[in-house]
Amino acid sequence: MRQALKIILVGMPGSGKSTFGKTLAKSLNFAFIDLDQYLEKREGKEIKEIFEEQGEGVFRELETSCLNEVLNQIEGFVLSTGGGTPCFNGNMDLINDHGVSVYLDVSLETIYNRLTKDDAGQRPLFSGMDAGEITLKLKDLLSSRGTYYDQAKIKLSGDDPSTELLLAEMMNYIRN
Repeated sequence: MRQALKIILVGMPGSGKSTFGKTLAKSLNFAFIDLDQYLEKREGKEIKEIFEEQGEGVFRELETSCLNEVLNQIEGFVLSTGGGTPCFNGNMDLINDHGVSVYLDVSLETIYNRLTKDDAGQRPLFSGMDAGEITLKLKDLLSSRGTYYDQAKIKLSGDDPSTELLLAEMMNYIRN
């Protein structure tokens, strides 16, 4: 029996994983799962609350637990992970073992514009930061997380990746 395809999107906060994931899932007629929303629903709390009340360490453990639950589902889906998901608890290996990982490699300028437009304060890692601090935080995050993102099976570079480009890259990946 052929295993259903699982596409897991990784990348920086604000890289467009959720937006692109919804479009991709719709075009493939797959379910779309946002790991952050899945975690919030399971825990009955917003991520911001978990960070504030229990700290990032507890959040990362919950995130890994949720990732395991989702990846062990049988049906094909498109999964949007949180920006830090691949960087903790061996999650990138887990992601690569269970599906086709796709790194959305978007410029820091575009990410900055998206975050400041969409209110970065809603994201725990950027809460209370001014524009300069957000810029420095993004550079620091990319520096520390890039190694994990680069382990993805497919890398889509550019500020507005298309579903067609990803499908072409996936066909190349599957053929090889």
